[in-house]
Amino acid sequence: MYAIKIVTRASLDRETEHALQDEIAILGKLRHEHIMGLYESVATIDKYYLVTEYLEGGELFDRIVEKEHYTENEARDVCVVLFETMKYIHSCGIAHRDLKPENLLLAYRHSESNKQSDSDIKIADFGFAKVAPLDDSCNTMCGTPGYLAPEVIRKKKYGTQCDMWSMGVIVFILLGGYPPFHGSSPKVIFEKTVAGQFDFDPDYWGAISTSAKDMIRSLLDLDPTKRANAGQILSHP
Repeated sequence: MYAIKIVTRASLDRETEHALQDEIAILGKLRHEHIMGLYESVATIDKYYLVTEYLEGGELFDRIVEKEHYTENEARDVCVVLFETMKYIHSCGIAHRDLKPENLLLAYRHSESNKQSDSDIKIADFGFAKVAPLDDSCNTMCGTPGYLAPEVIRKKKYGTQCDMWSMGVIVFILLGGYPPFHGSSPKVIFEKTVAGQFDFDPDYWGAISTSAKDMIRSLLDLDPTKRANAGQILSHP
């Protein structure tokens, strides 16, 4: 079984077509058990076909909604997979730039007999990914409000550490069941993000360990040079 993403060329402007070609090149370069595999890409006169791994479990986003939140043990299992994969992606000099639960796909449907399915995760959708060997390789504002790093919103030059901020938001949602930066409009969300304004509501975080909160704070550090990288998170207690 395979999945095929079909893109009509007429619907693309030049910039979007270049981004799609970048996505194909980047996915062709990345080989990891927790990255959605691209097996083949075919360009015809009017369409692009991307032949990828077929993942039947749906989005991590839907699983979070279903569960409301994860226990620390469940979240830790998911985090080990995600941070090991991000360490690999960043070691290849690539920034994903759109990490969010909707772009984390589960390989298998959840069942009582397969409890492991929650950590059989694949990172997908490299449509905004960019080769970023340096801390100032990127300057485009792209991604999703609520997950964007403050340096991206401020239109400063940035690198792979923008992904670590997004990972901090994802871990916060896994454990708390709600996003750290929320508001009635993208503008409000951006203001809260740039101010680093979030708190651990005792009603949701009362049972969560100080160590887990400490890890989240190290990811949601406004200064990308002080923000924890994937390797540091993997050695966090």
